[in-house]
Amino acid sequence: MNPAGRKENTCSASLLRVLRVLYCLLALFVSMPAKGQVREMESPAPPGSVAPNLAVGRNGRVYLSWIEKLGDNRAALRFSVREGDGWTAARTIAEGANWFVNWADFPSIAALPDGSLAAHWLVKSGPATFAYDVHISRSFDGGKTWGKSFLPHRDGTQTEHGFVSMFPAGEGLLAAVWLDGREMKTGGGDHGHGEMTLRYASIAKDGTIRDEAALDARVCECCQTSAAMTGDGPVVVYRDRSEDEIRDISIQRRVNGRWSGPVTVARDGWNINGCPVNGPAVAAVGRRVAVAWYTGADDAPQVKFAVSEDGGASFAKPLRIDGGHPVGRVDLVMTGDGASWISWLEKTDSGGEVRVRRIDGKGNMGDSITVAPSGTARSNGFPRMAVANDRLIFAWTGARVLTAELQLR
Repeated sequence: MNPAGRKENTCSASLLRVLRVLYCLLALFVSMPAKGQVREMESPAPPGSVAPNLAVGRNGRVYLSWIEKLGDNRAALRFSVREGDGWTAARTIAEGANWFVNWADFPSIAALPDGSLAAHWLVKSGPATFAYDVHISRSFDGGKTWGKSFLPHRDGTQTEHGFVSMFPAGEGLLAAVWLDGREMKTGGGDHGHGEMTLRYASIAKDGTIRDEAALDARVCECCQTSAAMTGDGPVVVYRDRSEDEIRDISIQRRVNGRWSGPVTVARDGWNINGCPVNGPAVAAVGRRVAVAWYTGADDAPQVKFAVSEDGGASFAKPLRIDGGHPVGRVDLVMTGDGASWISWLEKTDSGGEVRVRRIDGKGNMGDSITVAPSGTARSNGFPRMAVANDRLIFAWTGARVLTAELQLR
């Protein structure tokens, strides 16, 4: 080939590379949601998957977990990582027989500041319907391998242990709070009789249990817990239960190594003789703490939101943020500017929707945004939400676990 021909081929190849780069950039731009618009993402979870959860690790790395039912009384907990504009191929955390798979008490994945991961799931411990244990496993290689599971509770009773919230406790420790039924006598298909308690433990990297504590001796039997790290230390929110069956939201703070005891976030006065299966959510940036929750007080269902500027010691008057017909099942995140995003399920004429609303640092409320249509049955579970790299990530259950994102900037 003559020199002119070689030069022409080189130019053509260079032009082709440039065009490929431009095409990739254009495809990425087109696939990115515009600010304020929701874009559904291709889910890594297969049909029939349930119980999604989300966590955010270092550098805004987002983790999605879910359960797959395998048949023959077996189930698997799997996870995926958000990379680029989608999700990685699924990996398995654990699988086994005789798991407790429930629409309201679902597994979680947690990312710690040191880069390690933790996950929890539930396994039956006896023949009673609500006899099951919390199993926790750790990964120190980004989820490639997971260690043998262990139990954060050591009472040995065949009673309910679940509704777990995990969070970092400093110095490489993993902390967990959960509803603990060791004081209850189970039987048949109900939760039994006695008091459901709220308990805490921190766990070393080798699985050693430390700092066990009973935080509350009487709480609602089956509402989710939630935890966040503030500038003063961790806070935990949950649905409490008085002797008069008032089931409002309480918060506990761990300051200087000691728990504060329960303080009511807002006095709704919801008197209900049974668990509504609708727990609160908490998020924090510095000493600013936000809590969102559902209440059915006075037969007027509402989703409420309240903010604390003193690490959760006290809260401002709550705001109502729903659209008039809420189912609840809230989640909550905060961004660095002090704004809060609250998600919930709302009933509609056609069924229901996953919705989200922003409240800025001054308490100004934005319009509600529909994330996706959704049923409101138990099988639709609890939508989850995370914030990372100027995007909200959503996960919820339809015919399978579904995901979407919302560009914030």
